[in-house]
Amino acid sequence: MIAGLLHPGQMGAAIGARLTRSGHTVLWHPTGRSDATRQRAHEADLHPVEDLAELLAEASVVLSICPAAVAEEVAEHVAEHHYPGIYVDANAISPHRMHHIHDLLTKTGASVVDAVISGPPPRNDARPRIYLAGPSGATTEARDLLSTSELDTTVLADKIGAASALKMATASYLRTNRLLAAIAHALADEHGITDALIREADQFGATALADRAYLPSVAARAWRWEAEMREIAQTLDESGLPTALADGSAELFHLLAPEKNHWSITPEAVLERLKPEQADKRRGRDPHPDSD
Repeated sequence: MIAGLLHPGQMGAAIGARLTRSGHTVLWHPTGRSDATRQRAHEADLHPVEDLAELLAEASVVLSICPAAVAEEVAEHVAEHHYPGIYVDANAISPHRMHHIHDLLTKTGASVVDAVISGPPPRNDARPRIYLAGPSGATTEARDLLSTSELDTTVLADKIGAASALKMATASYLRTNRLLAAIAHALADEHGITDALIREADQFGATALADRAYLPSVAARAWRWEAEMREIAQTLDESGLPTALADGSAELFHLLAPEKNHWSITPEAVLERLKPEQADKRRGRDPHPDSD
């Protein structure tokens, strides 16, 4: 099968590599992409196509795996070419935005699949779980493409928005959980009891709390997770649920966002980023202004 991939970040490139390894041809559109993206695409054995219209004419399935903030922009570019194939949106967006993308693309001839990728990029023994939702014909073809490429794929429902809702629900817990661990470590550092915190976390099986070494990964991905938390807040609001935790998590990820892709940052530096006073100093503001 010939598939298109828009655009090969870490997750997308890893999935593209699984597809090519299984004998599928995967096309990608390099115009405007960074050197890092080009290198990932090369290592995954993706085929560059300079003209997006040509890619869409050849690919029977297009996978959109991109930062949540640009998911609609990517879909709009595809809609401009009246793509007639299967468009799989596998981005961390709210069901509301997924419905908008569905309506946009179906009006111009595409069949749309709502998808969610749960877990790490597929490398070595790591296998993310992929859930699909949408019309049966489109989800069946997308499932066949992915499952025959050693990717654990499940059709969740025929209702557009179901897969996006699953992503919002799981991420609302997982992302906030990592922030709670970071705040706990910042507090423990302040009082010199970090080793005791880790021992106690090990005792009651709180893996995220015990894993201090994961904090740099949280900071490196905060720029993306901030956007996810804002999507989650919108989803909660539309469901009549409180948004305070999601809103607060988005603000904390915003403090960490300047460390985008800084995987070598120390846990201690991550925790300093979480202090609003330090953030104010970096922005040149007085954290303790005089009050009248």
